[in-house]
Amino acid sequence: MIEVNVYDDKKLAGTLKYDKINYIFTYNDDFLNTKETSAISLTLPKRQKPFVSQTLHPFFSGLLAEGSLKALQCKQLKIDENDDFTRLINTAKEDTIGTVIIGEIL
Repeated sequence: MIEVNVYDDKKLAGTLKYDKINYIFTYNDDFLNTKETSAISLTLPKRQKPFVSQTLHPFFSGLLAEGSLKALQCKQLKIDENDDFTRLINTAKEDTIGTVIIGEIL
């Protein structure tokens, strides 16, 4: 299983896991219980229950490059163009559109 942290405005918002079958996004309890924080996406409202999908959640897919930039990133990083999770881990660490970034759990 691969697991990464999801940060929103430098606050730990939750974790995103991939178990080779499902992508599972779970909000962090502190993030959920802080009234000043809002959901990271309208499609991922704040809730205790994990969001489970057999494909990468559309919100996270939206953080990925497309077209020629996708091809260039995959070539330079030696990533399969169909491996969206690895692309997400390697390209959404900083400088994303919005306030959400991805950080690996060591």
